Amino acid sequence: MSAPASAAQPDAVRRKIEAWLAEGDPADAIALTARPEWPAEPVLTVDGTRVRVVPCPTPLAARAALHDRADGERVVLLTELTDSELGDGLLAHLSKQTVRKIDPWDLVRQMFGGVTALDPTLVRVGRWVANALTDYAPAAGWPAPPGAILTRDQALRSLAAELLDLPPAQLDDSGLVQWSADARRQLRFTALPDPVVEGVTAYLTSTAGPAAVPIMAAVRAGHGVDVIPLGLLAGLLWPADSEGTAEVEAAVGRTRLEPRFGGLRITPRQARALHEAAEAWVYRTVDSSDDGWTEAMRMLRRAEAIAAEIGITGLLGASTVLPSGFVQRLRAFADAVRLAVPAGSSVPAAAVTRAQSALATVEAHRAADPRRVETARMAVRLLRWLHTADDPAPATLLEAVHRQVRHDGWVDRARLDVFAGDPDPQVAEAYRLLHRAVDARRSRHDQQFAGLLAAATAAETEPGALLRVEDVLDRVVQPILDHGRRVLLLVLDGMGVAAATELAESVTRSGTWVEVTPDGGPRTGVLAALPTVTEASRCSLLNGRITSGGQQAELKAFGKRWPGGRLLHKKALRAGAGASLDPDVLAALDDPSIPVVAAVVNTIDDALDRSDPGTTVWGEETITAVADLLASAADRVVVLVSDHGHVVDRGPESVVLPSASSENRWRPATGPAGDGEVAVSGSRVALGGGSVILPWREEVRYGPRKAGYHGGAAPAEAVIPLLVLTAGDDQAVPGWAGAPVASPEWWREPLTETVGEPSDSAPPARHRPRRPVEPQAESLFDLAPVSTAPAEAPPPAPAAPDLVTALLASDRYAERRDPRMPLADERVAALLGTLLAGGDRATLDTLAARAGVPAHRITGTVTALRRLLQVEGYPVITMDPDGRTVLLDRKLLIEQFELEPR
Repeated sequence: MSAPASAAQPDAVRRKIEAWLAEGDPADAIALTARPEWPAEPVLTVDGTRVRVVPCPTPLAARAALHDRADGERVVLLTELTDSELGDGLLAHLSKQTVRKIDPWDLVRQMFGGVTALDPTLVRVGRWVANALTDYAPAAGWPAPPGAILTRDQALRSLAAELLDLPPAQLDDSGLVQWSADARRQLRFTALPDPVVEGVTAYLTSTAGPAAVPIMAAVRAGHGVDVIPLGLLAGLLWPADSEGTAEVEAAVGRTRLEPRFGGLRITPRQARALHEAAEAWVYRTVDSSDDGWTEAMRMLRRAEAIAAEIGITGLLGASTVLPSGFVQRLRAFADAVRLAVPAGSSVPAAAVTRAQSALATVEAHRAADPRRVETARMAVRLLRWLHTADDPAPATLLEAVHRQVRHDGWVDRARLDVFAGDPDPQVAEAYRLLHRAVDARRSRHDQQFAGLLAAATAAETEPGALLRVEDVLDRVVQPILDHGRRVLLLVLDGMGVAAATELAESVTRSGTWVEVTPDGGPRTGVLAALPTVTEASRCSLLNGRITSGGQQAELKAFGKRWPGGRLLHKKALRAGAGASLDPDVLAALDDPSIPVVAAVVNTIDDALDRSDPGTTVWGEETITAVADLLASAADRVVVLVSDHGHVVDRGPESVVLPSASSENRWRPATGPAGDGEVAVSGSRVALGGGSVILPWREEVRYGPRKAGYHGGAAPAEAVIPLLVLTAGDDQAVPGWAGAPVASPEWWREPLTETVGEPSDSAPPARHRPRRPVEPQAESLFDLAPVSTAPAEAPPPAPAAPDLVTALLASDRYAERRDPRMPLADERVAALLGTLLAGGDRATLDTLAARAGVPAHRITGTVTALRRLLQVEGYPVITMDPDGRTVLLDRKLLIEQFELEPR
């Protein structure tokens, strides 16, 4: 007895009918071996022919079907009867006079463009493949194979792509991860018959990459929508290297996670592949659109929820994408900061390097909050500053001003960020301790400054090299005019040194504007009038003498000094719709007959009342008037100055002292100066009858609370920044030259522990030698250039190692020197010595500072060095993708110049 026939699949029957009709067979009926049952519509229309499908369990039923056939209609008989059971009379009416079989492989050949042969390995996969290819054929048909043989991979790839609703090219780790994010497509796949699901899964897990195994396991276990979150956790549970407590926690987590993969024991290779594919999905999705960012964050949060469910939240710090990982890294960094904050007077070197390492892990997190990362960077800078030994108290007011410009102003910039803090309480506590330590040293500096300020003001001594606010017109602006250059004087009301460091970086970043300084030395500063308020200091600036008054007094004095000049206050700068500057302002800037255009920009001063100046980054983006004015002043020398600086409100740390007036940071000298105050009197005191009490402690105020204050004797208020800019020509002003890197070494250079580094218990070594006290008898801004040593010279470049000495003495080096544009051997030695000392890398700022190159020229100098050392097209010097780090290939340098390694 023959085995019972299988049920006929409608798609298979239709395919068989198509093949039958394509044969041109004249018979009106065809009998197919199948169970005599038909669940679909009895009448089909195939290629324009009406075909009736009739189940025929008996010969009588077959005979009736043939008898009842309508004209023009063909009949398909579904029967389990044999030829002999039907008899010759019925067979004579059937196609090929026999009962024909529905061979699924014949149908497969037909559906794939009539291929002549099938890959034997495809047939061995099982009949389910042929049935699935027949049942799930797309409306447009299967793609024809490139040859005459249908291969196993062609057939299974086509089937898998159709059932998963993916392009064939995306049947890999990445494509499957993307597919898993679509619950609808997963549901369609898992609803298929078990043999089909199992067969397609087996194919994918053998060809689509190692991640396909856990992906398909999770899908079949009902957790397919969590594939991406599970993948993000997989890298933490199957790390490349792990030991100790973390390994125990990971092992427990792996056990708890396995049920989500249907009990599959994932291999480390599969876990790593899944993790990489999941992270890649996050990066792609975040970059795709705003909606993509939302979807990615949903997956990240889901991963964190699963981590909590299986008890592995302690491992999330190892993740580079999970938000909780960033928080854990930031907390670990905060722990390093807290341990580094000195109990005594300085931070040990080892503690600084630990904090730097912890910062690197924070910066490496892909979901890092840029603002919080920047605050962490500022915290590390402050630790490096605390590591340096504090200088003795300055002997002169000029020294104190320069300390504010060249060091403490940068400290102020960093501590404003740290003061603004972090939303995480654990991180906030570390920043609070750090800020307190920084404040202790800064308060000493502020007190020293205030004492020198009071003494110099009372003594009425000649300023010498010290530049005062009433001297700016005579000693800075007028000499530029005398040399035939027009000037744009920008007065940024309320800008202190900290804000100026940010603005200078913003303005000079593109290279359009170049900062120049006297003799190319370090920046200097300007001393404000007292008290340090707009009424006194700005009026004194624009009058050229100590006085007080408002805008009308300023306009009158400025017009008297330069009848052809223009002084513009806020209202004069405003324009109508569509214009950033008033047309009259643009005309004045462009007018060659107007020697000086001065503009008062109140953006920073306004922020002291209405917003938070401590968290604003002061650049061209936030002070738009500066950008607009610079864009129209390319042929003018720009003198950028202020009238006073400011301090920010200290919130609950503020100390409110009684005063007879309503001023915030100064009071009349009606009584002696108290704690945190200093009595100041003399001709430079423009208010209070020439005698006032000024607070030097930043947290002290007398008047109502605001976002920020000015008027006192703290150097953050009393020292005015001075920036002189030219449009790319650093020789535009005689006696001035391209400025060196302005930032101090502790600001830009990570601290490295070296042989001979003092122990944690020993006081740290000084980073640079102290220079003798500057004489104040010389005038820094006299028309004739005066050679004055800067308060602090740049640190000397590291001594040229033997490798550099050998290079400079080599024949090949001598051959490559360009006599037309020589790069001095001393400069080459300084550049290479810096790179070698930095582990074959250094930032552009470091190279400029160590080699004595003006900041705006270092890129060109490095380019010249690269050309000098590049032999036969092989670059010894390259630039890191960050655009600011220079890299040295030491091995290639030795090879190219035939140097003996030392």
